Amino acid sequence: MTQKKSDAPSTPPRQRMTTTIPAVDSITRAYMHIDADGVVLGRLASRVAMVLRGKHKVTFSPHLDVGDFVIVTNAKKVKITGNKLTQKLYDSYSGYPSGLKQRTLGDMLRRHPERVIEHAVKGMLPPGPLGRKLLGKLKVYPDAHHPHEAQKPTTFSPVKATAGQKAS
Repeated sequence: MTQKKSDAPSTPPRQRMTTTIPAVDSITRAYMHIDADGVVLGRLASRVAMVLRGKHKVTFSPHLDVGDFVIVTNAKKVKITGNKLTQKLYDSYSGYPSGLKQRTLGDMLRRHPERVIEHAVKGMLPPGPLGRKLLGKLKVYPDAHHPHEAQKPTTFSPVKATAGQKAS
């Protein structure tokens, strides 16, 4: 005997799942201040990249710029683990024959400590126009002073290096 349609168990209609995409006008940006004194470079860069992308917000969307501005101070006091000060090299090529210049991480920290953090964060952002736009919201200063007091930045502390922490 076959069942009639009326005898079949009734199932509720399926609800459509929706994804909310924030409108560009509704995106609010804050200023976050991070003190890099004693923080391991890679850990600092990953936290900064996360805030720049906006992954800490509920309104995160991978194709939009929903992140906050980040101000990093004390860039010259960032902690470097292992032998990277002498072994890690930064290359710059002029485009001419024998135009390759190599500088060690220790030399870069002495000359331009802000470029070390910018370079590390740039490697953790998406390539292309979105990554370049996000990198424009990063402000790095070698000392504790910065000109962004009028924006009233909120202090954001990444994980500090401790004595018991294993250096990788």
